[in-house]
Amino acid sequence: MGRKRAEAAPEEVEVPIATGTARLEPVPGDAESWVLYVNGVPSSSITIGDPLRLDFEYLDWMSRVVDTVFPHPATLRAVHIGAAGCALPRWIDAARPGSRQTAVEIDPELARLVRRWFDLPRSPALALRIGDGAVEIAAFRDQSITLVVRDAFDHDTTPQQLASPEFFGDVSRVLTEDGLYLANVADRPPHHGLRAELKRMAEHFPWLAVVADPGQLRGRRWGNVVAIAAHQPLDEVAIAKVMRRGPAVASVLAGRQLRAFIGD
Repeated sequence: MGRKRAEAAPEEVEVPIATGTARLEPVPGDAESWVLYVNGVPSSSITIGDPLRLDFEYLDWMSRVVDTVFPHPATLRAVHIGAAGCALPRWIDAARPGSRQTAVEIDPELARLVRRWFDLPRSPALALRIGDGAVEIAAFRDQSITLVVRDAFDHDTTPQQLASPEFFGDVSRVLTEDGLYLANVADRPPHHGLRAELKRMAEHFPWLAVVADPGQLRGRRWGNVVAIAAHQPLDEVAIAKVMRRGPAVASVLAGRQLRAFIGD
């Protein structure tokens, strides 16, 4: 269960993986920090020895949602669809000791490299499972998972099978009654893809919300949106409050505002 120190990563490297290429770049001026690119897209930012540091805005937002929904010292049984550098699993392991996590990665070579490069928790604290997330999520028992995180892309697009009614049905089934689903959605105006995905999520979850940069929701930019789903109503006021405290301020849409955004 202990964490094994990663071997020293090279200054910069690009290597072939099963699904394309992985490139590891050091952060200038920070010898312990790296950015992992998968097929040219920034996928993870990792600081060796500091798993609580989350440099990507959407991951910081996700961590704040987790802390709001599951107050300390609750431990989690989490499944991550899309592993990449395992930044959020590292954060959960450090912030909630005793949690058990499974990270599903479709690319076996990427998973091997990430284990070698980064200081990941060992199984059973964090198990890496090779496979298609849409297939693997179906293998978990009913109401056995407290947190499902989808953060998987084909280049900059969510694979179709990970935004299908069948996928959302399986996520709904495996989550506990007080469980939480978080998804990283790469969105751009006029938000057709995000709206369509939210409509499919609404068929399986009675409570939804989104967290995003305020300018993005007004159609001024593209970027990452965090979609949130739950079986039970969450405290949207509390979530909005913590989003105003972070290094990257975000807006929260829920309830009537979200229904208007979706177009219901």
